[in-house]
Amino acid sequence: MRAMLPNTFCHLPGIGVRTEEKLWAAGVLDWDAFTQAHGLMTPHRHAQAAALIDESRERLAAGDAEFFAARLPAQEHWRLWPHFAQATAYIDIETTGLGRGLDHITSIALFDGTSVRTYVHGRNLERFEDDIRAYKLLVTFNGKAFDAPFIEREMRITLPKAHVDLRYLLKRVGLSGGLKRCEKALGLGRDELDGVDGYFAVLLWKRFLDTRDERVLETMLAYNAEDVLSLAPLLRHAAEKLLCGSPFAARVALPDCPPCQNPHEPDVALVRRMKGIYFRGR
Repeated sequence: MRAMLPNTFCHLPGIGVRTEEKLWAAGVLDWDAFTQAHGLMTPHRHAQAAALIDESRERLAAGDAEFFAARLPAQEHWRLWPHFAQATAYIDIETTGLGRGLDHITSIALFDGTSVRTYVHGRNLERFEDDIRAYKLLVTFNGKAFDAPFIEREMRITLPKAHVDLRYLLKRVGLSGGLKRCEKALGLGRDELDGVDGYFAVLLWKRFLDTRDERVLETMLAYNAEDVLSLAPLLRHAAEKLLCGSPFAARVALPDCPPCQNPHEPDVALVRRMKGIYFRGR
């Protein structure tokens, strides 16, 4: 079993996804086969591509995700995941919801495939800057439009450029709508936090500031953590679907996504009370 990048050609100059599919159909399934195949393109183009394949081997062996992220179409960044699963950060942010210029991050959740860490405004948010350096691939839901630029702007840091945004990837395999809708389509539940949304998290933060009740903060962090715990199984589902229509369905090994315990415990009674107030006001 192997991962996907050695079967990938759409990062080479002049080769798009459609040309890549034609190469696969012609039996050119991996880098070794490409370098030995002739007559598929002009000798000059073949030599250029073969040289980049040699560099690709070196960069892959060195664990250079940025090299491939800079050359792959954005919608194909999922191919990096099997290679960089141990260096993947699934992230999500909560904010004050006050609008551009006034809004700021209240918490960040980071899941590494094994455990969840949370970072809170006014407590340990700055630690995220150091911790994120250990990762080479980001996975988010709508993070390219929201989470990633928000983090970079507010914290003045640069996040990894290798980034799988599941909002778009899941749409390619027939799952559209918000994160919770996609979760439900796969049978992923949230137990006590079912029905809680991003604006509910805004209300929880405001309540925490008003009361300094740690149970309120813990409930908000539990919600934030749930937003990242589902990302790995959703990514695996999308990758399986995309591989299913390729020659590599039986050849590419995808990472396992064992269930992980949410480290934060929501206050169920609080959630019920606030739901009553929240939904009455909508």
